[in-house]
Amino acid sequence: MLTFGEELSGSDLKSWADWSIGFYYWSPSVSQVYTELKKLETLGFVSSREVSESGGRRRRVFTITESGIEALRSWSRRSEIETPVLKHGVMLRLWVGHLNDPDQLKSIVLDHIDNLEAKKLKAIEHADNSENEPAWAFTEMSLRWIGRHFQMEIDLAAQLLDDIDEAAARFAQGDANALGLPQPVNAGSWKLI
Repeated sequence: MLTFGEELSGSDLKSWADWSIGFYYWSPSVSQVYTELKKLETLGFVSSREVSESGGRRRRVFTITESGIEALRSWSRRSEIETPVLKHGVMLRLWVGHLNDPDQLKSIVLDHIDNLEAKKLKAIEHADNSENEPAWAFTEMSLRWIGRHFQMEIDLAAQLLDDIDEAAARFAQGDANALGLPQPVNAGSWKLI
């Protein structure tokens, strides 16, 4: 974020992360930001200075150094391409769906879809607010990508609604009681025994 040429405070960096990389990578806590800034400054990758603001308030702002730019450039060019790690709470809840009612599972999926719709709109809004600023071209591109990614996740989640019915029907045919699991009542619902 500092490579865009602005001096930023730790809280500025946190805000920038929330509306940009937080959509597809990670949104650090404020304490993580300041911890990493101290490490980067110790390594000579960033420098800082205190600035005065109106009302006598002071804050520390950070700037990337040439060695910091080179380190980031080297990482970007040479690091291994990693498979994205998916941490998907909804899928984890569906994985133990045999402990829940199919209608409740569908409600979880519908809430997930609503959440994704809101995040998709927010990502697209942030991309559109770049006002065609050349320095933000790649940032805008990544935000548009995450909007498409959220749409694909919405489409996959919508398919889950039918998949839940199919799984519930299959589960009802099995002998769940032999495993001490919820006893099937019918193809669309079960209850705890």
